[in-house]
Amino acid sequence: MQHLWFAPAAAIVVGYLLGSVPFGLLLTRWTGAGDLRQIGSGNIGATNVLRTGRKGLAAATLLLDMAKGAVAVWVGNSLVDGGGAMAGCMAFIGHCYPVWLRFAGGKGVATMLGVVAALYWPSGIIFAVVWIAAVLALRYSSVGGMSGAVSAPLSAVLLGEVALLQPFLALALIVLWRHRANIARLVQGTEPKVGKKSG
Repeated sequence: MQHLWFAPAAAIVVGYLLGSVPFGLLLTRWTGAGDLRQIGSGNIGATNVLRTGRKGLAAATLLLDMAKGAVAVWVGNSLVDGGGAMAGCMAFIGHCYPVWLRFAGGKGVATMLGVVAALYWPSGIIFAVVWIAAVLALRYSSVGGMSGAVSAPLSAVLLGEVALLQPFLALALIVLWRHRANIARLVQGTEPKVGKKSG
């Protein structure tokens, strides 16, 4: 009985550690593209990697950030029943607030997509479609990411997966919080569009 806490605790720790791997920062350093925190917005996500002019690195960052969320869900489920959501959410937290970078991480959109897709793939598809469609239509990466995140809890409810409403809603709210500076710039009309350098 005294060890019943171990598996859930392991899911939490492993999820956080997986999520805290800063792939964007590591890839740009390894390829000589510089310190990502000194480029563009200073963010460690794929959108800022794109500002280095390395489209391949940006794509790799996007896929790896998604993968770490999905892998965390798989690991969590393998450790304890229902542990997928727990580990996935902690991977998201790890990406946004990595201990290695003094808790200054990314905005979590790609990692959230990986978590959502691993927990319930229809919501993951809707997330991706909404994200891409919003970026293509409006040319704002931030609007695309926020729109995709918000679609997750909505689609979970509409598709009958009400049990996923709470984790999806919590992650979406954190994504919105992480984009608060972008929201302010959107209101002011100063948010840079995709393909343009931020000031």
